[in-house]
Amino acid sequence: MIRLYLLRHAENRANITKEFSSRKVDYPLTSKGVLQAKQTAQYFLEKEIDAVYASPLKRASQTAEIIAAQLNLPVTVMENLREVDVGELENGPPSAEKWNFHNALIAEWMNGHPERRFPEGENYYDLWGRMRSGLYVILENWKHGNVLLVAHGGIFAFTLLEYCPQVDRHWLFSQNNPNCSISEVLLEDQAGVLRGKLVSWADASHLSGEAAQLVSPMPDDETFK
Repeated sequence: MIRLYLLRHAENRANITKEFSSRKVDYPLTSKGVLQAKQTAQYFLEKEIDAVYASPLKRASQTAEIIAAQLNLPVTVMENLREVDVGELENGPPSAEKWNFHNALIAEWMNGHPERRFPEGENYYDLWGRMRSGLYVILENWKHGNVLLVAHGGIFAFTLLEYCPQVDRHWLFSQNNPNCSISEVLLEDQAGVLRGKLVSWADASHLSGEAAQLVSPMPDDETFK
């Protein structure tokens, strides 16, 4: 069994503009995001981390590099950890219409229609398939220990119930998941089935000062007015 720390990346411009960002849009961290990553590195100094994996998107890989530098560890960039591929939603500026489409499709995934696909993007089977493959690669390399994954709120939340089925779905999706929030999961392979226990979810209490001035992951009613 390994202990996974699921770290959502630090702040980048798309968090402020509410742009979709999975392949075409790829911003580095803001100055606040750098500060968040540095404070998060201090948190992990006490956690005896054995390995660091990161999504290839700049906001995640840069967060991981800042943390790993403090831990004297390399960063393994893993394509499996990329954020949900929303396809055409990345084209052009964000809008309420695009977000409504996104949220409706995710709701379909969570309510029995995982085959529904973002135009030119992924369906849920694609998303879980690559996350599952990535987790097995990690388990093959680390039978025990503490492993840090730096990636994205979407892929973490949407796939968690696959290996932590005891978690209440309504509770999970009612929780805020801000930048540099940390979730902790105990994970193992039980005869070819991934099984985990959720220890904590989306905790950002290690952030302070400017770094704790968190933006909402989702747009509100005033965002596009």
